[in-house]
Amino acid sequence: MKALVLLNFVGGTGEHLSWFRETKQKLLGIKGISEVYGVFGRWDIVAIVEVPTVDELIDVVTDKIRSMPGVQSSETLLMIF
Repeated sequence: MKALVLLNFVGGTGEHLSWFRETKQKLLGIKGISEVYGVFGRWDIVAIVEVPTVDELIDVVTDKIRSMPGVQSSETLLMIF
């Protein structure tokens, strides 16, 4: 199972690029997150999550990503084809 997780941070990332880089490395350290990108537009970061089950996806998104300091909101897009 693969999903895109779109993230917004409190205050965005423009003013604190070093903080963003640290956060990116923390995200990459979470089991199941294979790629992380900073993006322009409505979202600050896109993370690609690859896990075997929906329950593991829920764990990664709610227990690990959403609990990180600075994460204001997220949207998860499940890839189906």
